[in-house]
Amino acid sequence: MMEGESITLNIDVETKQQEDIRWYFTLVNDILIAEITGDQSKICTDVQCKERFRDRLKLDHQTGSLIITNTRNTDSGVYKLKLNSSRSSTKIFIVTVHSFFSVDTNEESAFVMEGDSVILHTDAETKQQEKIRWYCNGIRIAQITGDLSNICTDVQCNEGTERFRDRLKLDHQTGSLTITNIRTTDSGEYQLRIITSSNISTKGFILAVYDFPVVEVDEIKRKSVMEGESVTLDTRVIKSPNDLMTWYFNDTLIAEITGDQSKICTDVQCEERFRDRLKLDHQTGSLIITNITNTDSGEYKLQINSSRISIRRSFSVSVSIKSFSVNVTVDYAK
Repeated sequence: MMEGESITLNIDVETKQQEDIRWYFTLVNDILIAEITGDQSKICTDVQCKERFRDRLKLDHQTGSLIITNTRNTDSGVYKLKLNSSRSSTKIFIVTVHSFFSVDTNEESAFVMEGDSVILHTDAETKQQEKIRWYCNGIRIAQITGDLSNICTDVQCNEGTERFRDRLKLDHQTGSLTITNIRTTDSGEYQLRIITSSNISTKGFILAVYDFPVVEVDEIKRKSVMEGESVTLDTRVIKSPNDLMTWYFNDTLIAEITGDQSKICTDVQCEERFRDRLKLDHQTGSLIITNITNTDSGEYKLQINSSRISIRRSFSVSVSIKSFSVNVTVDYAK
């Protein structure tokens, strides 16, 4: 939306008296900005929230939906809704607010899953006179200066924290940033600044990390099946027309899909192994393996490439051989 407009984040349910509804805005940590418990509600009970939103938040008491009025570009980011009743659930929203004077903010967003690796691309090659700086929610987390002699990531940067400890990598040629083993605490707004002697250019990225329970993430990424069964490796995304999705088995390309075009097993090695047993879901890019055999056990990797964000996800498949019990009766009678 544009600055000054209002937005409603709908939860699509009607609240019940026994429910707790809590809204969070993600900065370095999740900040509680509004809550409803029974017929009681609270908005911005701490100083940090009051300074940021200043009487611009409202709650719909019937549905629990959050309204942000007179939006500002500082309202861009990740909002989380947590419903606590007999069964807890979480919804994630990405909000992008464009400044009136800079409608083209070059901002791109993505939903990712815990444990994924994410690459934020600069779409440029670094030059000796350039400085490249990466920020997460306003805190500098990585930097390249000039001839690459001054490279820092996370805690090494002046303003860094230890939240990314050993999980950030910089491409020295392009300045692109890789975040490995991503966590829910990594949700938020990332900004790239490329500084030259004559210009400063910026690009924005918003990442929202699904807040799945650990058990559910394990169920999605680790599959244990019996020989002869089928298994689906679910991407948990709705594929965009311009996304390129590629699947690998033990680092060998086995399938890819972009737009409405797909390819499966284009080389002899793949064809011999899977023999018409692979299928792709054209809406989600999910991979289906039918009539599975024990030789299909191993690591499957998914890579999703959009215009400036790449996501890498690993799946583990374990195939068990069916066992049969045979009873042998020996008749010693003559």
